[in-house]
Amino acid sequence: QVQLVESGGGLVQPGGSLRLSCAASGSIVRINNMGWYRQAPGKQRELVAALTSGRTTYADSVKGRFTISRDNAKTTVYLQMNSLKPEDTAVYYCNAPNGAYYDWGQGTQVTVSS
Repeated sequence: QVQLVESGGGLVQPGGSLRLSCAASGSIVRINNMGWYRQAPGKQRELVAALTSGRTTYADSVKGRFTISRDNAKTTVYLQMNSLKPEDTAVYYCNAPNGAYYDWGQGTQVTVSS
């Protein structure tokens, strides 16, 4: 079984930056594919960034502002978020990008507000 723990969220002003971390443990040895999702109040969860077989993809809403990366040990995946906007406010989760989901973690809250 795989456990996913997200961290790094917080309150930031518009235009600010945050870096989220996703630590994987359990029966996963290395992270090869991972995605970052977010869910805003009253909205469906959406995939905003994915790392798949070394390639990165992004939702149009975050392209050019967010960067997904992975540490060399392949046990932690990051989401660097720059130029944050109020509409980026959501709970952010990491999970498999291809639908074969692990158990969801608790997520980390990101609030962008002045």
